[in-house]
Amino acid sequence: MTEESKALLKRINKYAEEVMGDIDPQKVPVSTQLENLRPIMEEIAKEQGKSLEDIFILYMDLQSEASSLSDQKLQESLKDLNDGDGSPLLYR
Repeated sequence: MTEESKALLKRINKYAEEVMGDIDPQKVPVSTQLENLRPIMEEIAKEQGKSLEDIFILYMDLQSEASSLSDQKLQESLKDLNDGDGSPLLYR
């Protein structure tokens, strides 16, 4: 992920925290979440000369990439905790 992409994702996520606060993303439809993000995405689209749809797609792609990277880091840390072979140290 580029620095520019990270900055864009950080900007949108910061806005999301301010606007949506403590909503449960598992209970609120994605369409509603995206609608709440529309103002910041429209602002970014205007700044970059892109369509709103392009920014929505970019955001979704960046969120997926960030989630994947986070999952990968978690798996690596769990692997380290389990001494690298997948079985907990407790059960050896």
